[in-house]
Amino acid sequence: MFTIRQLTTTLAAALHAVYPEPEAQSIAGLVIEHLLHLSPLQRRMQAAQEVPTDVETQVAPLQARLLLHEPVQYVLGVAYFAGLELEVTPATLIPRPETEELVALIIAEHPGKADLTIVDIGTGSGCIPIALEQTLRPKRVVGVDISAAALEVARRNAARYGSPVEFVLADILTQEPDEILPGSVAVLVSNPPYVLENERPLMRRNVLDFEPATALFVPNHDPLLFYRRIGELGRRWLQPGGGLYFEINEQYAAELLKLLRAQGYTTVEPRQDIFGKDRMVRATQPG
Repeated sequence: MFTIRQLTTTLAAALHAVYPEPEAQSIAGLVIEHLLHLSPLQRRMQAAQEVPTDVETQVAPLQARLLLHEPVQYVLGVAYFAGLELEVTPATLIPRPETEELVALIIAEHPGKADLTIVDIGTGSGCIPIALEQTLRPKRVVGVDISAAALEVARRNAARYGSPVEFVLADILTQEPDEILPGSVAVLVSNPPYVLENERPLMRRNVLDFEPATALFVPNHDPLLFYRRIGELGRRWLQPGGGLYFEINEQYAAELLKLLRAQGYTTVEPRQDIFGKDRMVRATQPG
């Protein structure tokens, strides 16, 4: 029988074949914590305890999948985001820490404002609208996506937390605001596709081979495709003084700021992530 420490160390050593040491150790810890229903602190405090045989036997098939570069979130079927445990599948993008920072920005700018209608475009697992609903408790929250499979996952995530987020199947490149959600909205947020097709060779296999391409890539000739379209929708959709919030590709921050100002938004500002990179933009509907 392995102890928790021994099993974690053994799994990390195996994963070192495809992941650098700190990441291999982190992934191994996530797997063991998930199987034993432990927090990171509990795993460390109980490190000398023996692992039940039925749990130990579950590690090998998970290890095999991880060695094929499958993301640990898909292997375990869950990702952690803003204090939530969310189901993820290959139909949904895996939530990133940068997106948590985007959610935190919106929450910080709307304290105590319950009379809000919030729309998230490209909702995927539903991480953004569910996290916003759980904290702000707004009047209405809607998640929009082009993928029916992603929306099925998002609905299950919302149901798990008793969150009344509505989910709408729509193609924002071809549909108008009134076709998606009639009326005006106070907050329009999106983490749209922003990776150029020619950046594929630079991406790691655990992203390129497993995460949904429609949620990642934009044409090389039009990196601001989705930002431009969402900006257009926002000018017709947002109420006066309403906020537009984006997660962005830092290399196109200046171009996006210029685009949004040209579209007529005011208070167009970049916001930095914890590493000091321009990874978010916020803008205001005039009036």
